[in-house]
Amino acid sequence: MDVFDTVLWRRVPRPTDVFAMLAARLRAQGRCPTWVTDASFRQMRIVAEREARARRGPSGGEVSLFDIWRAMPLSVFEPAVLEELVEAEVDLERRLTVVDLDIASTAALAKKNDIPVVLVSDTYFTEDQLSYLLDRPQLEDLHGARVFRSHQHGADKASGLWRIVLNDLQLSPEQLVHIGDNEVADHSVPAKLGIRTVHYRRVDDGFARVLEREQECVDPFGPFGAGLNAASGDFGLTSLRAKTLQSCTRTTNSPIDVAWRYGASVLGPVLTGFAEWVAHRAHTGGTPVVWCPMREGELLARLVNDAARARGWAVEAKPIWLSRQVTSLAALDRVDQETISGFVRRSYRPTVRHLLGLLRLRPGDVPCLADQLDTLLDQEEIVDRVTLALTETPHLRNRLAVTVTGARERLLRALRRSGAMESPELTLVDLGWGGTIQFQLARALRIARTEIVPSGLYLALDERSARLYQAGLRAEGYLGQSGHPSAVVTACTRSPEVIEQCVNAVCGSLIDFTEDGCPVLGPGTGAPSQDVERRAVQEGILAFQQHWNRYVVESQGDWPDLTGLAHHRLANILTSALRSPTPEEAALFGNWQHEDNFGSTVVTRIIPDDLVAAIPYLSPNDLEDLHMRDAFWPALLAASDTHLSAAAHALATGKVDPMMFDPSGDPFESSLHVRTVDNQWHSGPRRRVRINHNGLSFARMKIDVPAIAEAALAIPGRPAIVRIDWIEATVIADGNPVPQVLRWDEPEDFAGLACSGCVWLGAKLVGFAAPRSALVLPLAARAGSPVSSAQVSVAFAMLPQSVSQLDPRMPAAPWLARLSGRIWAEYRTRGVAGVAGGAARLAARQIAGR
Repeated sequence: MDVFDTVLWRRVPRPTDVFAMLAARLRAQGRCPTWVTDASFRQMRIVAEREARARRGPSGGEVSLFDIWRAMPLSVFEPAVLEELVEAEVDLERRLTVVDLDIASTAALAKKNDIPVVLVSDTYFTEDQLSYLLDRPQLEDLHGARVFRSHQHGADKASGLWRIVLNDLQLSPEQLVHIGDNEVADHSVPAKLGIRTVHYRRVDDGFARVLEREQECVDPFGPFGAGLNAASGDFGLTSLRAKTLQSCTRTTNSPIDVAWRYGASVLGPVLTGFAEWVAHRAHTGGTPVVWCPMREGELLARLVNDAARARGWAVEAKPIWLSRQVTSLAALDRVDQETISGFVRRSYRPTVRHLLGLLRLRPGDVPCLADQLDTLLDQEEIVDRVTLALTETPHLRNRLAVTVTGARERLLRALRRSGAMESPELTLVDLGWGGTIQFQLARALRIARTEIVPSGLYLALDERSARLYQAGLRAEGYLGQSGHPSAVVTACTRSPEVIEQCVNAVCGSLIDFTEDGCPVLGPGTGAPSQDVERRAVQEGILAFQQHWNRYVVESQGDWPDLTGLAHHRLANILTSALRSPTPEEAALFGNWQHEDNFGSTVVTRIIPDDLVAAIPYLSPNDLEDLHMRDAFWPALLAASDTHLSAAAHALATGKVDPMMFDPSGDPFESSLHVRTVDNQWHSGPRRRVRINHNGLSFARMKIDVPAIAEAALAIPGRPAIVRIDWIEATVIADGNPVPQVLRWDEPEDFAGLACSGCVWLGAKLVGFAAPRSALVLPLAARAGSPVSSAQVSVAFAMLPQSVSQLDPRMPAAPWLARLSGRIWAEYRTRGVAGVAGGAARLAARQIAGR
């Protein structure tokens, strides 16, 4: 057996990370000056080892640790002497090295079957130093084993040590089986001699890429710049993640395998730390039971219980059925237009029909809404009118009061049924973000005049958690709290879907309770393949925790915990995965569906279908412009294109300036303006014009104004010749909750558009003369009725022209081509009846223009 990274492994990502930790220990002991930083000492120690080996020459044999320290500038470390410095490094190695329990089991099995075990190591440690490192209770079966050290024999495994082993043991090569981690020294070199080998590989190629992205995304001001702790290294996380990955036979890039590996290497460590922190907080706070809201609660409760059991803490976690929807209704303290309006606005794209269902009203109960059931509540005006209709009579207000009281009573019965109200303390454990369930539950319990005040333990909390503190509620976050640290919380809350979906149980969301307090679930969403992949992620999460807890138990109290500074390292693991997903992760999660479980049946993909066509046009800065509803995980969108992913990663890590993706000169903006049916113009949003690695540009803008007739789209925001590849408008017309998609992507489409300060040059080219030059999109005409909201996306390539307007102007397309295009547009929107009138209007304008 090999010794290091086989029999023993270190609780650091890289062996040289030990040197940085040694510097901190020596400074604390007064043996190293304060001006020698951890990074400086690490580099000094690496150089010293290199110089010590160079002094020995190519045939001088292995150096010792004493030789290496003699190559250090010892005067810097006075009054410490050489022996003390060497002893300090050996003691730290002892502290950081861990017995590999699987290898220890293999040694025990060999002894049981009378098979001799020999240790072969490339090491600068002396015999006594190595014996000190191997003197562990778990390695009792290795007592008396012969040890071949490169320092002892003057040759390493790659240059002669294996022949020495065979000669001394008087064995033929086929009588030896060697277990080791190094591809060359432990595998290829002995294999050439005929020795059978077992490659005990630590870090495979996939995990190496994961570690690389974590190193690149690390906070340069964090501990050691790599998530290291002066006492515990990286807590063994890197090695145990590698061991977990190697413990499974999943080696392909199939979606299920990628899902399992994501759970084992990313979410597994993070949620293991979170569960251990929750169990510790409950244990030290004297809280015997914590409650985990479903649908995340099933997995979180299991993780917390396993963590508490491994540490010997008297804490039990139980799942409990709660959701934003049921607590929101139960938390209403009065029934008036303002309150009901606020309730509606917390939902996402509900229709009148959905709202009535939430409030347990039938269409006949509110006759004035009977013909508005499929109207989408997406405008302030329509929300105000509908909520007025619901609250304008005492009869309806009484019905709503009964509904709210009933919802609250059903919630209380469910809490009593679960046992959550048997104690005045009710601690919730959830992923978090805004703490909405705790906030609303507290209001419902206060209205019901109970003495229970819920508290919360969360993975992370954003700025919305301030309302919890203002209400006097206890809420703590593991990775972040109140939006700080900003980089961590922002990453989690900008792309929460992957965490939530991976942790959820495979079932529908909670929409109500029965009269006796049983949960009523909505329909499950997502394809069967998504459910299988979600289970694979959860199996990977549990696999990592099992490995972690195994070492917790075997160490008998000497294993580092994840309740304190470890959250820095775990935050780096999670945020780097969210910011820089791999192409394999993009392929996996891109097809997953998201359901909005609050008053809506809307289901969308994590990478929406309408953005797939936009990927070749996006720049990294465009990803920041996308709203949460545009893309739940912008970095996953970028990972679908290797060049876009590389550019986004370079931008995120500060390697390039954001201005690199802006056109030269002053910044310019695409803009959207709309005209309503009353002939009033309204200004809409603006977006910076950017150019990506393909030389292409993209803009997406959304505006909500009642009764939109048409939209003026100023694409380049400056004089330019623009090739428009496509324009797409997703509109809500006449209150219909189903969006219509209008598209212009053929030359005839652009020929038929009205131009304001610009000219159609033929094909897909348009010349824009001024910042507000625009194409006019006939939204209402194409949709068949006035539009209440429009999201306009445009993909284009731009050739800027001088703002002085001294550039030679390209001639407009022939009049006849424009006329035929206009006729085609009139025919498509108004049919035969509109062709004659439209052609006449166009002809009249052309004649007048001449």
